[in-house]
Amino acid sequence: MNLIGLFADAAPAGQAGGGLGMFVPMLLIFAIFYFMMIRPQQRKEKERRKMIEELRAGARVVFAGGFIGTIVEAKEKTFKIEIADGVSVEVARSSVQDVVKPEEPKAA
Repeated sequence: MNLIGLFADAAPAGQAGGGLGMFVPMLLIFAIFYFMMIRPQQRKEKERRKMIEELRAGARVVFAGGFIGTIVEAKEKTFKIEIADGVSVEVARSSVQDVVKPEEPKAA
């Protein structure tokens, strides 16, 4: 009995194209990941940077630490914020998370 011949016949034939068959699904997974995760996050960050650049004195903002205050002075890299009557702090522009919209009067 020739065992080597039996095992050689039982082995499946290799795929044509080599590693190209594995490369295409990986490329598709990366493309899906990019359009579902990376691109929307980049767009959101771009909008946030634009919002921070447009902030001026008098705007009410929310910071990463949870403080809400009114911008008193806008500098190149920081804002001077009034968080209470007579209490002002200076914070980095990057710590601004959102702009507080003025509340509309409630209908009685």
